[in-house]
Amino acid sequence: MNSPLIVEIIAYTLPSLITGGVAYFLFNSHFKDQQNTRRWLLQKDNQASTLPVRLQAYERMTLFMERINPSQLMVRISPLSEDKNDYRNFVIAQIEQEFEHNLAQQIYISERCWSIIVTAKNATIQMIRLAAANEKVTNADGLRELVLSDLLEKPSPSSAALAFIKDEVGQLW
Repeated sequence: MNSPLIVEIIAYTLPSLITGGVAYFLFNSHFKDQQNTRRWLLQKDNQASTLPVRLQAYERMTLFMERINPSQLMVRISPLSEDKNDYRNFVIAQIEQEFEHNLAQQIYISERCWSIIVTAKNATIQMIRLAAANEKVTNADGLRELVLSDLLEKPSPSSAALAFIKDEVGQLW
């Protein structure tokens, strides 16, 4: 082949390759931007539809924390007998039943919030068990009194969880 023909082919090919490359990068970035915009709009629509469900889950967990607050629990649940162990088991069963009723709410709240709620539940159960193990407590009414008097000295485990729930709901807006 002769050299003027090669130079002529390169003269026509090189600008078209450069133009094609620039067009490819421009279209590629445009399509990525459009895809990101669509994803953002879809996420915004999903968030608008899931926000009421998430708020309802936080409301239910707030109600759960209020219901297992030992001061509420001991007043609401009356002993069936004078035996402190029967009363302890009955109260713990009520807490567990309430918790199982709200298990599905963990889908809609953050992992950290759920773990704080579980910790508050377990701490409440532990508080009741420790009070029942006290030798000074001889009957169910004594157990109620000891748990309530313990709350005068320190906050209930559910109060910390309630504060966290309130903070997390405040971040949803």
